[in-house]
Amino acid sequence: MNIRLNGTEHSVDAGASVSTLVSQLTGRTLGPDGQSADGRKLGVAVARNSEVVPRSQWHGTALAEGDDVELVTAVQGG
Repeated sequence: MNIRLNGTEHSVDAGASVSTLVSQLTGRTLGPDGQSADGRKLGVAVARNSEVVPRSQWHGTALAEGDDVELVTAVQGG
């Protein structure tokens, strides 16, 4: 299925969740609570269709055809 990720068309498997997408993009395994399985900070926030998805809901938030997803990562420095 196709979604829009940070303004660009992106294909994901049918039934993919926000957690699945974040895991694919970061290369990190996530637990059901959205935390990285390796214990390191993830530094990622996600909005789906202009609404922030709390990390605790990533696992249960299914993506749908045409969803508009914004994924931002925190960077250190100034």
